[in-house]
Amino acid sequence: MLFHVHMEVAIPHDLDPDRRAALIAEEKSRALELQRSGVWPHLWRVVGEYANISIFDVESGDDLHALLSSLPLFPYMKIDVTPLATHPSDLREQS
Repeated sequence: MLFHVHMEVAIPHDLDPDRRAALIAEEKSRALELQRSGVWPHLWRVVGEYANISIFDVESGDDLHALLSSLPLFPYMKIDVTPLATHPSDLREQS
């Protein structure tokens, strides 16, 4: 099942700089792991924001929730999720 996910990150400005750097490194490592596993096939930065647009390919909304909540920056994110379905005019569906 595909999901369109918009994540905005708001790390508190008063967070210890070493903790901030560690969280960002952990987030990158986890994101790369999930991309390599195939469940996070698309990741784009939103220009001018500390945010991204992503496509996740997981079995269910519960699986997506577990995945998102495993991200180290999850406590500092505002997340909007849109489940996706095949469109009847999609070229791939015209065969």
